[in-house]
Amino acid sequence: MRILLIEDDRKLSEALCCALQKEGYEVDTAYDGEEGLYYMETGTADLVLLDRMLPGLSGTELLRQRRQAGDATPVLLLTAMGTLEDRITGLDLGADDYLVKPFAMEELMARIRSLSRRGAAFHVASDELCWEDLTLRESSCQLTGPEGECTLSRRECGLLAALLRHPRQTLGRSQLLLSVWGPDTEVEDGNLDNYIFFLRRRLTALSSSVRIQTVRGVGYRLEVSV
Repeated sequence: MRILLIEDDRKLSEALCCALQKEGYEVDTAYDGEEGLYYMETGTADLVLLDRMLPGLSGTELLRQRRQAGDATPVLLLTAMGTLEDRITGLDLGADDYLVKPFAMEELMARIRSLSRRGAAFHVASDELCWEDLTLRESSCQLTGPEGECTLSRRECGLLAALLRHPRQTLGRSQLLLSVWGPDTEVEDGNLDNYIFFLRRRLTALSSSVRIQTVRGVGYRLEVSV
């Protein structure tokens, strides 16, 4: 399970990161709202621990933007603002849970386990990604088109899933690399182009009208051929 920790207090972030890794979680860290927004847009996190008060883009504004964009990733707000009104505001903006600082590490872990169970139910329900004449089942990496179906590799599946979640939207090369390969993986930039080539062959074999359009100098997006 991959957790995104967005916390500007670096000492607290390091302590939480260490504790989470000891529990077996993979952890990505961000220290301000803009960086946290970038990580959330990649769709790599299974759960987000979000500080409410962040420099630049606040945690509540970040959460509002992601919920408006349709991002249903479970979010646990971590904050020193613990009044009833503060908690209600956070939950109304789309937080799934709310934990007031200072908190016991055992309680944080219990809340993460609870949210991960809810998140697992969500992911099962939303296993299929559909757009135009394509259906991608992420759990089995099965891609169905107008003329049959095929099994994708994990990398192909992750890359196509990222594009299908944002059809007709240009996704930058760095965003795609981060989403599919992860932030801590050393990967050559040309690997992305190779997998785009593989996916284009898959779409052609299935006689799909969906095409992967190159946006020169930026990245790729999904379009439909006329």
